[in-house]
Amino acid sequence: QVQLVESGGGLVQAGGSLRLSCAVSGGTLSSYAMGWFRQTPGKEREFVAAISRSGGSTWFADSVKGRFTISRDNSKNTVYLQMNSLKPEDTAVYYCAAHYTMTNSRTYAGSSAYDYWGQGTQVTVSS
Repeated sequence: QVQLVESGGGLVQAGGSLRLSCAVSGGTLSSYAMGWFRQTPGKEREFVAAISRSGGSTWFADSVKGRFTISRDNSKNTVYLQMNSLKPEDTAVYYCAAHYTMTNSRTYAGSSAYDYWGQGTQVTVSS
């Protein structure tokens, strides 16, 4: 059974940075395209960033483009979300997700594409 565990969340001031990690176990990370999503109370989970199985393709939500980067280290079975220039509206629970795929270069923005989800990590950005 594939398990995803997020870490790195916390409280940060506006303009600050955080790096989230997603550790994958029970499977080989290189078999999965990965994504990050976030959710605030009363709202639907929204797409943040995605990275292809190979790591060669990435895709970002317009709201985070230019501020967030996504990367992966298949040797460590870990995916990262580097968040810079954080804003109060980035406050949310952040989830990582894994999609098993044979395609190296495709990214996925729809939550329904993903097969496995982590439990989430809280990010709070104070103004």
